Amino acid sequence: MLQIDLWKRVLIWLTCAVGLLLATPNAFYPKVEAHNDALAAMEFGELNDELEEAVAAWPSFMPSRLVNLGLDLRGGAHLLAEVKVADVYESRMKAMWPEVRDLLRGERATIGTIRLQPSPVDELRVKISKPEAIQEAASMVRGLSRPVTSITGAGASDIVVRTDGDVIIVTLSDAEKLATDERTVQQALEIIRRRIDEVGTREPTIQRQGADRILIQVPGIGSASELKDIIGTTAQLTFNPVVGRVSDPDAPAGVGNEVLPSLDEEGVYYIVESAPVVTGEELVDAQPSFDQNNRPAVSFRFNPTGARKFGNYTADNIGSPFAIVLDNEVISAPVIQAHIAGGSGIITGRFTVEESTNLAVLLRAGALPAGLEFLEERTIGPELGQDSIEAGRIACIVAFVAVLVFMFLSYGTFGLFANIALIINVGLIFGLLSLIGATLTLPGIAGIVLTIGMAVDANVLVFERIREELKSAKGPARAIELGYEKALSAILDANITTFITAVILFAVGSGPVRGFAITLGLGILTSVFTAIFVTRVMIVMWFERRRPKTIEV
Repeated sequence: MLQIDLWKRVLIWLTCAVGLLLATPNAFYPKVEAHNDALAAMEFGELNDELEEAVAAWPSFMPSRLVNLGLDLRGGAHLLAEVKVADVYESRMKAMWPEVRDLLRGERATIGTIRLQPSPVDELRVKISKPEAIQEAASMVRGLSRPVTSITGAGASDIVVRTDGDVIIVTLSDAEKLATDERTVQQALEIIRRRIDEVGTREPTIQRQGADRILIQVPGIGSASELKDIIGTTAQLTFNPVVGRVSDPDAPAGVGNEVLPSLDEEGVYYIVESAPVVTGEELVDAQPSFDQNNRPAVSFRFNPTGARKFGNYTADNIGSPFAIVLDNEVISAPVIQAHIAGGSGIITGRFTVEESTNLAVLLRAGALPAGLEFLEERTIGPELGQDSIEAGRIACIVAFVAVLVFMFLSYGTFGLFANIALIINVGLIFGLLSLIGATLTLPGIAGIVLTIGMAVDANVLVFERIREELKSAKGPARAIELGYEKALSAILDANITTFITAVILFAVGSGPVRGFAITLGLGILTSVFTAIFVTRVMIVMWFERRRPKTIEV
C-alpha cells in the first residue's frame, strides 16, 4: 500500500529544514562574515561600537557557519617555500661546542689545553695541545653520541668523530642528517600552520611538496608580502652571555663568539658567545604586556628545564650583562641584578603595541627550526576571485534551469516534484559544507554543477520504472510503489560506485582535487536522500490529497 508513517514524514521534512537553515547564512555572506569576525575580535578583548553593530547585524539564534571560499574564489596569497635544512646542521654544531669543551677540560692533564678552530658550518673542529692523546680525546667525544631517532637510522649514531693531526673533527652522520631534514621540515610545517592560525586566517592550505618544500595558500589575505611577514621571520630567541660592547661591526670577536647589532641603539654592537644559555625552544608562553614605565613589552615563561638553566645562570653571573637576541639582533642587554628564579621575565625594547603583539605570536607559535627561501610567490586579487565566482554562478544557474525545464517537460507534475527536490538538494549540499567548515574552490563548484546533473538520475530511473508498471495495467498506487522498490537497487549501485570514486579522490588527492571530491561526495549523499525520500513523500502526499484514478508520468 502506498503510504509513509507520520514519524517518517516528520523526520524527512525536519532533515530538510535543518539543512536549509544551515545553508541560510551563505545567502547573507558579507553580513554573517562581519558578524563572525566581530565575535572573534571581541573574544580577544577588543570592544567598540562598530564591533557591537556587526554582531547585532545577524540574529544570535541563527546558525552562523559559512562555506569558506578558497584562494581562487576569494583571492589571497600563494607561496612556495624551501626550508634551509643546512641551517640546522650549523646550530647543532654550535650547541655541541659547550658539551665538548666541558668534557675535555676535565681531562686537561691528559690531553692538554683545547681550542676551538674556525670550521665549516656543518663541522666542529677542536685542537688539543698534546697530539699524542688525540685518539683518547676523540674516544671521549664519541661518548657524547646518541642513537639516531628514526626508523631508517636505527642502530646508527648521530655524530661522526674523526681526527686530523692534533684536531678533532665532529660532524653529523648521514643517518642523522636524513632524520634531521625530515624533522626540520615537519616542524617548520607545524609552526607555519600555528602562526597562520594565530592571526585568524580562514582555511589555509599548508602542505609539504617534495623533500624540503612547503606550499602555503591563504585565502583572504592582502598580499604575498603580508603573508611573508607572518611566516617569514624565524623568531629565534636566545639568551647569550655578553663578552663586550663595540662600535665596529668588523671588530674581532674571537673563536666561539659573534658580533651582533643592537636593535635599540644605532651604531652599537655586542660581542656575545655563540652558544646560548637558553633558547626560545624552551619557552612555553609569551604574551604582550607593559613594563614598569607602561611601555609595550613581551612577558615570557620557560619550561622547567629552561627555568632551571636561566635561574642557575643568573645566580652565577650577578652584575654581568646578558643579551636577549632575536633573529641575530640584540633586543636588549640588561645587567643581571639578582637571581631570577621561576623561569619568567619580560622583554623590553622600542616596541609599539602591534609589534609586541606580533612578537608574542611568533614566540608563542615557536621558532622556525631553519630559515625559509621563497621560491615562488603570487598574489591573487579579489577581482579575479569575483570573476571566478560569477563564472561558477552562471554555470550553476544554466545547469539548474536546463535540468528544471527538462524534468518538467518530460515528466509533468512528477517532474515538478523532482525539481523541488533538486532545489532542496542544493540547499542541503551548502548546509553540509557549512556544517563541516569546508572550503569551496572552483573545482568544488564543478562538483556541485556535476551533482545537479546527476541528482535527477535517480528520479529518472524511478519515473521510467513507474511508466513501465503503468503499462502492465497496474493501478496508480501500486505502480508508484513498485517503481520506487524496483529502481532502488539500480539507484544505490550507481551512486555507491560514484561515491567510492569520490572517496578515492579525497584520499589520494590534494588541494583542488579534494575540494571536488568533497562536493561530489556530499552531493551524492544528498541527491540519493532527496530522490528516495523527499520526492516520494511529496508524491504520496499529493496522491493522498488528489486520489487520481489514472496518472500521467
